[in-house]
Amino acid sequence: MQHRILGRTGRDVSVIGLGTWQLGADWGEVSEGDARAVLDASLAAGVTFYDTADVYGDGRSESLIGAWRRDRPDAEVTVATKMGRRMEQLPENYVLENFRAWTDRSRRNLGVDTLDLVQLHCPPTAVFSSDEVYDALDTLVADGAIADYGVSVETVDQALTAIARPRVASVQIILNAFRLKPLDAVLPAASDAGVGIIARVPLASGLLSGRYTHDTAFSADDHRSYNRHGEAFDQGETFSGVDYDEGVEAAREFSALAADAGLAPATAALAWVAQLPGVSTVIPGARNVAQAEGNAAAGSVPPLPQSLLDGVRDIYDRRFRAAVHPRW
Repeated sequence: MQHRILGRTGRDVSVIGLGTWQLGADWGEVSEGDARAVLDASLAAGVTFYDTADVYGDGRSESLIGAWRRDRPDAEVTVATKMGRRMEQLPENYVLENFRAWTDRSRRNLGVDTLDLVQLHCPPTAVFSSDEVYDALDTLVADGAIADYGVSVETVDQALTAIARPRVASVQIILNAFRLKPLDAVLPAASDAGVGIIARVPLASGLLSGRYTHDTAFSADDHRSYNRHGEAFDQGETFSGVDYDEGVEAAREFSALAADAGLAPATAALAWVAQLPGVSTVIPGARNVAQAEGNAAAGSVPPLPQSLLDGVRDIYDRRFRAAVHPRW
């Protein structure tokens, strides 16, 4: 497993991490036993970075990770959580009083005195420019409630605003073979500023695994059923905002590129993100041990061939650029 430094945190983390949204909610039911097995398999495969949020299953994901971590006190891992979506997403709600309440709850759930990394969870655009917000976050660091803070964003402009702030340690952004806009400005700016990049939705909600067809059905409690057009939250979080049927066709093309490189589609897709200059860690989700082990394997893939890199750009330009690039 390759490792990188996570921006201004100075922490050494695995280039493939684990996103744990699916351990909490919105991807169908995952039992506690299955969740533990995924965490164990990831750790055994060399994963040292785990991303969660206080709203994933209303704290279930955090609590599962906290209990798991207590059982493995010698495991050298970094756990990042997120806050800001336990109330209506209004700029006036992003204040120190609420930050204290949210981080206190996350500290209880995770069983720690100091949270490794707290990220604002895709707040309204105005929040990214608020001096008062960053002052409040600095206060939490000074108080010892959090070690470092970062942001999770929906748009490139939000990312660039945050990167300009001197104490923002990391930016989490959607980045995958169907979502290339962050390559234009965000990755270079983050690299220049020493800000870590956490790449989420790296498989485009599973499309890039190559397993889905036009007829694939998802359970009613899976966001891939109920949020395809942004009905519940930002559309970009589901299939990266691309049209599902177009995504299935594009995934077939990508799978052929991966096969030519001797790789499974998901492995190739994760390696493609992980090998981008400026990316600190990639956080695919996993619902079972096989997925966790397969994801982690992408962290040791040799440099991808130029033919695959060129093919990704071609697929994006033909199928997605006009619809996706202007939006996020």
